[in-house]
Amino acid sequence: MSKKILFVGAGAIGSYLGSFLSRAGHDVTLVDPWAEQVDTINRQGISVTGPHDPFTARPKAVHLHESQRLARDFDMAFVAMKVYDTEWATQLALRHLRPEGFVVSSQNCWPDPRVAAVAGPKRSLGLIMSKIGVACWRPGEVERGMERGGNKGHDVFRVGEHDGTITARAQEVAEMLKVVDGSLTTDNLWGERWSKLCANSMGNPVQGMSGLGSAEIAGSEVGRAITIHIAGEAARVGLALGLTIPKFNGETAERWADSTRRETYVALDEMLTPKTASTRNWKASMAQDVTKGRPTEIDYMNGHVVEQGKAKGVPTPVNTAVVEVMREVDRGTRKPAPENIGAVLKRAGL
Repeated sequence: MSKKILFVGAGAIGSYLGSFLSRAGHDVTLVDPWAEQVDTINRQGISVTGPHDPFTARPKAVHLHESQRLARDFDMAFVAMKVYDTEWATQLALRHLRPEGFVVSSQNCWPDPRVAAVAGPKRSLGLIMSKIGVACWRPGEVERGMERGGNKGHDVFRVGEHDGTITARAQEVAEMLKVVDGSLTTDNLWGERWSKLCANSMGNPVQGMSGLGSAEIAGSEVGRAITIHIAGEAARVGLALGLTIPKFNGETAERWADSTRRETYVALDEMLTPKTASTRNWKASMAQDVTKGRPTEIDYMNGHVVEQGKAKGVPTPVNTAVVEVMREVDRGTRKPAPENIGAVLKRAGL
C-alpha cells in the first residue's frame, strides 16, 4: 500500500532512501535547506548509482523556508539530518504528520533520545543502517559505495521501537525498505545503535582528520592501530552500559573489547589488513563533511563514547584525543593530514 512519506533532509541518505521509495510507488516529499539540491531535484530528478542498476527518481522536493505550506497528513517522516539538527528537524516533521503518524530517525550517532525528547517515544522509531555508505557530492546525484548486504545475507536496515517491542509499524517500515536492501525489525534498538556507533567511531573521524580513504587507512599500520584502539574503547563502554551489542566490522564487541591483550590485537590487525589491492577507497560521512567545510558530528559520535565512558568509569584516552583533534579540524586550526593519526595516538599516550 502506497504511503505518504516526508523526508526532512535531502542529503545522501535522505536522497538515497527517498529515491528508492519514490520509485516503489510511495508519495515522497523531500525537504532540505540546500537550495541547489531542491531546485535540481525538481528540475531533473535524482540520479542514483551504486551496486545496482542506475536509475533516476522523481520525488517532490521543497525548500526549507517553504515547508510550512506542506499538508499535515503524512503517514511517516524520516529525519535524515546531521544529529545536531535533530530537534528542529523532528519538530518540523511532527507538524506535518497525521495524528497517527510517527518519526523515523535515520541518522548516525545516538539520535533516538533527541527525537523522543520532541516527539515522545510513542511517536518515535529508530532506524539503524549497517554498512550502506552513501554520498551526495553534487546536486541531484547520490552514490552508494558499498556492496548490497542482502546479497550476502546481511540485513542493512534494522528498525526498532524504543521499548523493544515488535510492532506493526516497525514491521511495515522494515518491509518498505526491502526495496533498497535487506531489512528486519529488532527488539534491540539500543544494542544495534551502539554497534553502529562503534563502527562509525572507528572509521569516520580517522578519515576526517587524515584526509585518507578507507583503503588507505586499512593499508597503514598506524591506521589500523588507531582503528583498533577506538573500537576497543567503544566496545568496552557499551558492554559496561549493559548493552547487547551485535557484531560490528567483522568481530564481536567482546573481541574488540579484548584488544588490549596482545594476541587479540594481532589477530584484529591481521583481519583489518587488506588482502588485495582492489578495495575501494571510500570516504565516510565525516570525511565528506570535512571536504565540504561542514561541521562534523564528532561531539555526538566519539564524544558520546567519551561521555558514557566517564559515566561508567571506563577510560577512553584514544577517543578523547580523537575528539580534541577533530574539533581542531572543525575550527580550522588543524588541516586534515595523515600525520594527525600519529598525533592522536601520541596525545593518548600510546
